Amino acid sequence: MIRASRRGDVVRVARLDGGVLSEFWIWDLAAPDGVGDVYTGRVEAVLPAMAGRFVEIGGVAGFLPDSAGGKGLSIGTYVAVRVSRSAQGGKGPRLAVENEEPGEKPGLLRRGDGPLLELVARAAGEILVDDYALIAQLRPRLGERLRYDAMAFDAVLEDEVAGLAEPCAPLPLGAAMHITTAPAAVLIDIDAGAGSEVSQLALNTAIIPEICRQIVLRNLSGGILVDFAGMKPAARLRLAAPLSAALGRDFLKPAFLGFSHLGFAEIVRRRVRPGLHEVLR
Repeated sequence: MIRASRRGDVVRVARLDGGVLSEFWIWDLAAPDGVGDVYTGRVEAVLPAMAGRFVEIGGVAGFLPDSAGGKGLSIGTYVAVRVSRSAQGGKGPRLAVENEEPGEKPGLLRRGDGPLLELVARAAGEILVDDYALIAQLRPRLGERLRYDAMAFDAVLEDEVAGLAEPCAPLPLGAAMHITTAPAAVLIDIDAGAGSEVSQLALNTAIIPEICRQIVLRNLSGGILVDFAGMKPAARLRLAAPLSAALGRDFLKPAFLGFSHLGFAEIVRRRVRPGLHEVLR
């Protein structure tokens, strides 16, 4: 089930699976993050060392990798491009060539779908919305899947969503995760808590699904380092299989790279939309 609650220009979008919150997005109608937008772009610079080009898309420069269709495009070339990753962390948007005719000057051709419609495309079930104007806007695309519900976000959901603004989250067996975000990476530190009667291996294995759920809910991306609670190097290896399995349920399919010499589990998750911590600033 998908629930959407609108306040002004901001739409909060939640996906629940079996009553459990599995995805959360903020869709700002007045200032969308740009993912999926299609522009006419003009190649401004060719950067062989970076295997790509800078492309002006109307007052903003985006990066077009050679692997996303940029190879062979020379300075001054006009090309239609789609935003594949939003501007974030002080960097401009990432672009990919779109197979259509560009316009006569750099600028927006059309907006992307936004996180709600993207979520609907991969999740079945009805969509509860608490705003009639938003229902009218979405009706041509979503038809009878839409239903008005003044309590699309009930008190329980509101409480859980509010908790996502905090840099920590409770985990099973009395453990907790503490999240520190930085431009280069995200660090997740696990606190085992006091009085746990299970082994460190059992505790760390039990908390992995919730850690991965929190990564998705908060849209943490890029390099992610997880410092599991007190395990010797040989024992950490036994967490590799359950961690890989839990990450495999993420729609972005992040990769587990192994354990560093310092003992951190290294994860890489694609950057597409800004993390929740950036949206809530």
